Amino acid sequence: MRLIDWLLYIVPFVAGSVTSLFYHGALWWTVKSLPRSRSPVLLSIGSFYLRMAITMAAFYIVMQNDWRRLAVCLAGFMVVKFVMTRIMGNASASIPGKR
Repeated sequence: MRLIDWLLYIVPFVAGSVTSLFYHGALWWTVKSLPRSRSPVLLSIGSFYLRMAITMAAFYIVMQNDWRRLAVCLAGFMVVKFVMTRIMGNASASIPGKR
């Protein structure tokens, strides 16, 4: 592959990373908001559908009918997911009473 071909896959990777930041950040906010919510079921379901709709729309836009762009976008999504899980997992381990 030429350099220009590699550069064409940077945009989907970054888009997947940003989408993952949004998705998992909104998930974290939803979980933090559940205890003080008047309707936790509605918050959970509404948040899920909104996060999923935005994520799927971003994947569709980035994909541009090329499965390789979709795969790179998903790779960026998963890399950020693993990094955030590692960071948030370490943060929750420092909370007293949590294992």
